[in-house]
Amino acid sequence: MKNIWMITLTAAILLGCDNGKELPTTKGVYMLLDTSGTYTQELVKAQHLINFTLAKLSPGDTFAVARVDTASFSEKDIIAKVTFDDRPSIANRQKRQFREKIDAFVKEVKPSGYTDITGGLLQAIEYLNEAGVGKKTALIFSDLKEELKEGYIRDIPLQLGGFSVVALNVTKLRSDNIDPREYMDRLQMWEEKVTSGEGTWRVVNDMERLESIILN
Repeated sequence: MKNIWMITLTAAILLGCDNGKELPTTKGVYMLLDTSGTYTQELVKAQHLINFTLAKLSPGDTFAVARVDTASFSEKDIIAKVTFDDRPSIANRQKRQFREKIDAFVKEVKPSGYTDITGGLLQAIEYLNEAGVGKKTALIFSDLKEELKEGYIRDIPLQLGGFSVVALNVTKLRSDNIDPREYMDRLQMWEEKVTSGEGTWRVVNDMERLESIILN
């Protein structure tokens, strides 16, 4: 009798672990925009990608775009953020307001002196985890050349379990043309940093292919 009671109790606990709740199916996208040096000239391409992402995301999905500057581990660097309403009329208004914020930013942006990509990723992780979405994607629109201001500490493991990290438009620097190993080493360093944190890594440089890949 005691054994039957224990089995019944164990089964009840196991079945009740999820409290009848399904895992979230919503998507969360956090996009980092590199604003260092001449890379700001690439941001027009980012605008097209942002507009595409807005069109693809559904009610309940979350989207945020943030700049990468000297110190990117801050909500102050978020340019625009939204969780889409279930009502189409409100969702369309949210998308229009989002585009307006991005357009204004790109028009007025000034190059930053440093590039804190790691800080931006840390902020992306915190933001999407708090959003409670199912599929989490961090987009890095950058040449991936991280330059930190003296005194900034970014030797921090990235907890990227459940995250897909996609590097976009990774342009080659002048020094990369002289020594291509610099470019390849930079990509390998970021891949190792992401995968060691249990995230998935992808590089997409062909912007014509990007739209068919990014949210699949």
